[in-house]
This record gives sequence, C-alpha cells and structure tokens, in this order.
Amino acid sequence: MKDVESYLALSATRLAPKTVDAYRRDLADVSDFLHGSPGNATADELAGYVASLRARGLAATTIARRIAALRSFYRHQMLIGARTDNPAADLDLPRRAKTLPRTLSPGEVERLIEAATGTTPRALRDRALIELLYGAGLRVSEAIGLDKAAVDLDGRLVRAFGKGSKERVVPLGRRALGAVALYVREIRPRFDRGKGRGIVFLNARGTPLSRVGAWGIIKRATRLAGLTKHVTPHTLRHTFATHLLEGGADLRAVQEMLGHADLATTQLYTHVDRDYLRTVHKTYHPRA
Repeated sequence: MKDVESYLALSATRLAPKTVDAYRRDLADVSDFLHGSPGNATADELAGYVASLRARGLAATTIARRIAALRSFYRHQMLIGARTDNPAADLDLPRRAKTLPRTLSPGEVERLIEAATGTTPRALRDRALIELLYGAGLRVSEAIGLDKAAVDLDGRLVRAFGKGSKERVVPLGRRALGAVALYVREIRPRFDRGKGRGIVFLNARGTPLSRVGAWGIIKRATRLAGLTKHVTPHTLRHTFATHLLEGGADLRAVQEMLGHADLATTQLYTHVDRDYLRTVHKTYHPRA
C-alpha cells in the first residue's frame, strides 16, 4: 500500500513519532476491514467500518482517532491529486464524555513530596523528580528525557521538548529549583556511570530513568504518604495547572507553560469545586 506509506512518510516530518505510529496502526486496521488500501474507499464503506468499530466496543477516543487518521489521509490524497474528495469528512464522531482531570489538594501534594524526603541518593532523586513534575507541569516523557543542558539553574528555568518536539520554557519555583539543583550538582554524579547520555534522571544502573521507573517513584511516594487517590505523574501535571488557575493565573500563561497547542485543552483545567466558587463569590461580589 504505497499510498499509505507515502502519507506516513510525510506525516513523520511534521507529527510526533507516537502519533505517526498510532495512525499507522489505525490505517492498517482500516485496510484489514476493506481487504485492501483505503485509497479507493467510498463514504459508505468507511461508514460501515466505523459501525464495525462501535460493534466491537472500542472506546470513543479510539474511534475518534481512527476517523481523524482517515480524514488526514484523504486530505493528503487530495493534496497530491490522487482524489478529489474526502470520503471521511462526514463521518460522525462519537460523543466523548468530558472527564475532569484528577488532581491533588495542596495538602496532598505536600504529603506526597514529604513522603519522598530522605538523605539517600535515591530519595533525593525521587524528591527532585516529584518537585519537577509538580513545579513545572512536565509530562513524564519530558521529565525523563530532560537533558542537563535544558536545566538552567541560574536562570531558574527548564526547557522542555513536548509533543512534536516543540520547545517551551517553564520557570522553576524555589522549592523545585532547590531539589533539582541538589540532585543535579551532588547526587546525579553518584548515579552516573558514563551511560546516561547527559539525561538528568538516572536509575541505579546509571542509565536514563524509564517511564515505568518514574511511575514506580510516584506509586511508592503515594503509598508512603497514605494517599487513597490513584496518583500518576500526569496527576501532578493536572495539579500544577489547576493550582495555578485557582490561584488566579492567566489561562494563556498556563497554556504556554503546559505546551498546549489549543487553548480549549487548557480550559479543561478551569474546573473548580462548588465550595470554592461560593467562597470566591462571597468574597468578591459586592452584594454577596
């Protein structure tokens, strides 16, 4: 299926590798259903394919991504003159339930960080990671892929490379800066065995900390803190955004720090509980 491979090759120049891999799987699934390349598929055939996805019980997010992959593929086909229409344009997207991000309260964050407190190299590394995830709102992939050159301790900044290798600069607060500085300057050299490739966070073998390793650190701290919530590295990113917005931060500034391409994505973090809204109304409205 040269048409699909051509599309994926072009996509690899402008999309994140994980997105291209997902589209590759999606288009392969379509091809299996059609018993051939989707290049010549009709709108009716694609509607049948989407119906089969619903019959298989696939999640709405998965179906939406499959449709997105098809629409993108046919836009490419039209661009190169292989088609004059986009048969996926009118496919109905499934309704996606809006789920609020899971967050921690300031007190719960303090408990989590304190649970990672210790004097061993491992404990100091773990605290630096947790402080960074909460203090800068990094994705776990950004944190474990962070290069030493991207951490500006004097400027109190961290340069993260997000989706699509887009760079953004996020300031570091005093506590996060202190934990990261201590780890980078004094603790990391104890882990370094010349195999770390300049990556900030290393494991006991001296190689870059893995995603599984980072999740394990959060899981262990959550258990030691006695928290009953399911906490992941992404929970700390959600919490970072929520606490900034509840503290009065500008939405677009938070968007910039999170590295969101679409402001609507950031707006998901503007949820606050009703008690908080009542408190704000009571405090600031002249007739409350």
